[in-house]
Amino acid sequence: MAKSDSYSYFKRTSLFWLVVVTVYVGFYTWMVFWPQDVPYGSLGPLGALAKHLVDNHYPLLYYGWFLMWVIHLFESLFAMKICSDKGIDSTSTRLLWFAQTFLYGFASLGLLLKYKPDGRSKRH
Repeated sequence: MAKSDSYSYFKRTSLFWLVVVTVYVGFYTWMVFWPQDVPYGSLGPLGALAKHLVDNHYPLLYYGWFLMWVIHLFESLFAMKICSDKGIDSTSTRLLWFAQTFLYGFASLGLLLKYKPDGRSKRH
């Protein structure tokens, strides 16, 4: 990577995390908003656990769903600070980091935290 590339550094999270987080958030959303439609019996041990949580801890699931998105929002805002600290100044690149971190959380933020820009392009 050239020294000036930190201006627009972006790396997409791995396909593994894209799939895992999408399936998890999708299933969690399904459990919270349409629990009557989840085929618990067809999901084996996961279905039994999901049914137990819906039946016995629904308020925790419901508020936890909103908390999950608040946490992702704060991770995204933290990603903006990290972009600034690492000299990533391109608006479109920063928006990519924000969106990816909002949707995939630490799977995205971890890539940004690992990034080591050239010392000359880093701001203090």
